[in-house]
Amino acid sequence: MWLPCGCTSKTIVTSYARRVFKSYFCVFGRWKCNVAALMPEAVGFEGVKDCSSLQEFSVSNSASFWAAAARHRLSWIKPFHMVQDCDLSLGRIKWFEGGQLNVSVNCLDRHVHTCPERVALIWERDEPGSEIKVTYRQLLEMTCRLGNLLRRHGVKKGDCVTIYMPPCPLAVASMLACARIGAAHNVVFAGFSAEALAERIRDAQSSTVITVNQGVRAGKVTELKRTVDAAVKDCPSVQQVLVAMRTENPVTMTAKDMNMEEEMLKEDVVCEPEAMDSEDVLFLLYTSGSTGKPKGVVHTQAGYLLYAALTHRYVFSYQDGDVFGCVADIGWITGHSYSVTPIYPDPGRYWEMVQRLKINQFYGAPTAIRLLLKYGDQWVQKYDRSTLKTLGSVGEPINTEAWEWYHRVVGDGRCPVVDTWWQTETGGICITPRPSDPDAEIVPGMAMRPFFGIKPVLMDTEGKVVTSNPASGALCLAQPWPGMARTIHNNHQRFIETYCQPHPGYFFTGDGAYRSKEGYYQITGRLDDVINVSGHRIGTAEIEDVVNQCSAVAESAVIGYSHDIKGQGVYAFVVLKKDADDQEADLSQQLNNMVSKKIAKYACPDFVQIVQRLPKTRSGKIMRRVLRKVVERDLDGLDDLSTLDDPAAVQEIIQGHRELCGKQQPA
Repeated sequence: MWLPCGCTSKTIVTSYARRVFKSYFCVFGRWKCNVAALMPEAVGFEGVKDCSSLQEFSVSNSASFWAAAARHRLSWIKPFHMVQDCDLSLGRIKWFEGGQLNVSVNCLDRHVHTCPERVALIWERDEPGSEIKVTYRQLLEMTCRLGNLLRRHGVKKGDCVTIYMPPCPLAVASMLACARIGAAHNVVFAGFSAEALAERIRDAQSSTVITVNQGVRAGKVTELKRTVDAAVKDCPSVQQVLVAMRTENPVTMTAKDMNMEEEMLKEDVVCEPEAMDSEDVLFLLYTSGSTGKPKGVVHTQAGYLLYAALTHRYVFSYQDGDVFGCVADIGWITGHSYSVTPIYPDPGRYWEMVQRLKINQFYGAPTAIRLLLKYGDQWVQKYDRSTLKTLGSVGEPINTEAWEWYHRVVGDGRCPVVDTWWQTETGGICITPRPSDPDAEIVPGMAMRPFFGIKPVLMDTEGKVVTSNPASGALCLAQPWPGMARTIHNNHQRFIETYCQPHPGYFFTGDGAYRSKEGYYQITGRLDDVINVSGHRIGTAEIEDVVNQCSAVAESAVIGYSHDIKGQGVYAFVVLKKDADDQEADLSQQLNNMVSKKIAKYACPDFVQIVQRLPKTRSGKIMRRVLRKVVERDLDGLDDLSTLDDPAAVQEIIQGHRELCGKQQPA
C-alpha cells in the first residue's frame, strides 16, 4: 500500500540534482528573511526570526497566529470573541465565533475604495487574443446588480444557488452576488451531464440555477442551457433559471427562464451586503467519494476566506500589481486545466497568453504540463516568458520529468516551481515548497513543507503515528485550520466517518505520503477507491454504478492505472450476463456513451476488458488490489492469492489483459 523506501530513487532526485537546484535557490540567500516584512503580524510573535520558526509558531501557538492574521487581513462588521472551538474526534470545527463579515465586501468593496480602476480579473476567452479585463469597480457593479436581481426573485439568506457556467466574469460575479446577499452557492463543473447536475441540484435543494446559453471550448460549442433544461425536469425545487448569453446564438427559453443580463440592467448598482456569521455556509462543492454518491463539501465564511488569502499571498509570493494566471475551472476547488485548452489553437496557447497578459504566476495541472511537454520546447521558446516569477502545479502529484521540463524550459531555470498539495476538503494549499527561508531547497516532484498552521503526520497500517524518517504511511493532519471543510451537506455523520473516525483525533486525507530523511513530504496517491483523472477525482463506485446499468453487464470492477498524460486512466473489468453477445468494441462504445451521459466524458473507461469472473474473496469482496497489479504488469507483486475463492480467475484476467493491450491503445 505504501511507497517502499527502496523505491525512492525512482521518485526523488539524486543528491547531485539536489545540489543543482539548491545552488539556484541559494542566490536569494544573500539577504536574510525579514519576517516583519513577510508577515507584519509576526512582530508580536515571540521567538520568531525566520520563515521556519514562523511555521513552528503557527503550529504550536495556533490560536494566537490565526487570531492575529484574521484581525489584520479581514474586514469585520463585528469582531469575533473566540478564535477556535474544535475537536477533530467529534467532527466539531468552528473558527472566529461571534464575528460577522461579508465575503464580497472583503473581495471587492475595500479595493474599490482605494483603487477602483485596477484590473480585478482578466477573462482569457476561448477565442485567442480576445481577453476581457474587468476592474474592481465594474465587478462590484456587476455583483450588486445580480445580488439585487436574486433578491427580487426571492433568493434569501440561507438559500443555495446552483451555478452551472464556464469560467467568465459573470460566473465570478454570481458567486460574489450570492455571498453578498447571504446565499450559499453550489458550483457544478460545466462538463457534467444533466443527470449529474440534477443530482447536485436536488441535494443542494436549489430553487435558482444560473447558466449560460452555450459554452465555447477549443472552438467547439457546447449546449449548456440544453443540459440545464434536461436537469431541471427532474428537480421540482427549481423555480427559475437565469441565462447569460456567452454566444450570439439564441436558445429556447421556458417559462422558468430569464435573460440574466437584460434583467440585471434593471437593477440598482448598490446592494446592501448581508452580515454573515463566521460559520455560516459560504458554498458547497461536490466531490466524489468511494461510495458512489457525490458528497457536498461545506465551506464557511471567515475561515475559508482567510486561508485562501494567506495561501495565495505566500505560496506564490504574490505582490500587488502581479498578474496571477490560474488556468482553472470554477467547478473545482482550485480549478484544473479546462478553462483554457492548452493546445487550442496550437500548443503554444499558454505561453502566448503569458507573453500577451504579462503573467507573473502561472498555476496549472501536471496533466497539461505532460501533454505540452510532448509537443516539444519550440512551442514554449517562441514566446517571451520573462514576466514569470513563480510556476505552480496542482491537482495531482507531478512527476520529476514534467517538473524539470516545467522549471528548465517554461521557467528558463529561474522560476521556482511550487508543487502544491491540497483537496476540496482542505479549502486551500496545505503542503508546498513555499513559503520557506530564502536559501531553502526545492526538490522536484515533492510538495515538501507544511503551510502555516498545518501539522502533517503519517500513520502506519495499525493506526500509529510514524515518527521515523524516511517513512511512508497514511497522510493525516494533526490539528484543525481555518480553511478546512466543516461537514458534508445534510450528512454530518458521513463527514465524521470519512475524515474523523479512521484515525480519531486526526483529519484523515485519504492520501498516502512518503516523508524523506529531511522531513519533506511526497504524495504517493489515493488510499481508497478514488481515481484522479487529470485532477478530477471520481469514485470507482460511481463509474461502476453506471456500467452496471448496461443491460448486458452482470457486474464490473473499475480501477485507476498510470497514464502518461492524465495521471490516471480508467480501466473497467466487465462480466457479461450469460445471454449477452456484445463484442468488446461495441460494448466499450456503449459504456462510454453511458458514462459520458450520466457522469462526464473524463470518467469514460480507456479500456473495457470482458472477463468470465472477477477475483473475489470468499466473503464476496472484489480484490481490486489484484486487478491493479495485473494492469500495472506487476505480477510478482500479486502475493498470496489463497484468500481468493477461485485463484484461477486471475490467470484468465492476465491473459485477457495481454490480448486487449496488444490490439488496443488507451484513449
